[in-house]
Amino acid sequence: MRLRVLLEPNGGARYEQFRVMAVAVQDAALEGFFRSDHLLGVDPQQAYEATEAWTTLAGLARDTQRIRLGALVTASTFREPGILAAAVAVVDQMSGGRVDFALGAGWLAEEHAAFGLEFPDLRTRFERFEEQLDVITGLWETPPGKPFTYVGKHFRIANSNTRPHPAQSPRPPIIIGGTGARRTPLLAAKYADEFNLSFPAGLPQRLANFERICREYGRDPASLRKSVILPVACGQSRADVERRKATIDAPPLLAEVAAGSPQAVAERLAELRDQGVDTVYFHIYDINDVDHVHLLGSEVASRL
Repeated sequence: MRLRVLLEPNGGARYEQFRVMAVAVQDAALEGFFRSDHLLGVDPQQAYEATEAWTTLAGLARDTQRIRLGALVTASTFREPGILAAAVAVVDQMSGGRVDFALGAGWLAEEHAAFGLEFPDLRTRFERFEEQLDVITGLWETPPGKPFTYVGKHFRIANSNTRPHPAQSPRPPIIIGGTGARRTPLLAAKYADEFNLSFPAGLPQRLANFERICREYGRDPASLRKSVILPVACGQSRADVERRKATIDAPPLLAEVAAGSPQAVAERLAELRDQGVDTVYFHIYDINDVDHVHLLGSEVASRL
């Protein structure tokens, strides 16, 4: 089972804080460090110091050496597909081929308004999302020196032949995820190397639905990795567990949290593995809790 960290700091963070945590993930021998792609906190009224995700990841590409890197998930509404494809390709080059690329339709209207970004209706966002996947994969997978052209409803690319290519060939692994019953699983079956089922609630039913959609599309479900996001509050003492639970200030997430001793968290991971999950993103909210990361690496991962 791959164990990664997904950092979504409640009050925002500066680059140096992201760097310290990413290095801690590497030192703890966990497999990857991912950050959210948000320009506001989930509570739009909360003061939040935003950092741009792919700028941050470019720095981490140089400040780490071994771990996988990415954003879970990049909002397709924030960036035009040609520019996004170029940015991710360059970060992949800078990291020596350690990027995983996760893309989503975008969902938080307030942050679009706060940064002057268009926020179309849901149907339009999904149309644009799928076209972006076509454009980005096309730009990456078309051999260097050959032009790429695309004509869609929302995007057009004319004879692009100066684009950067990722270090990974033919492209970085693509992650698509969400809780939708039809359209998101179908996009994953069509484009993805990993399907992220978001939080574990209802996992067996949703995983069965995804596997059925894969077979209908003609994709072997076993050819994709399956991952979940797991809020975690691990500690050697009850006080440490409660302190870490207190950083999870979104009540719905408290129902999903794996809280308790390293043994208790490891048992929860084993349950998820038995249900068909092969990758877990430890969802951490305290940008400064380096000790939490080291505990997950030294005491939880070793128990699997």
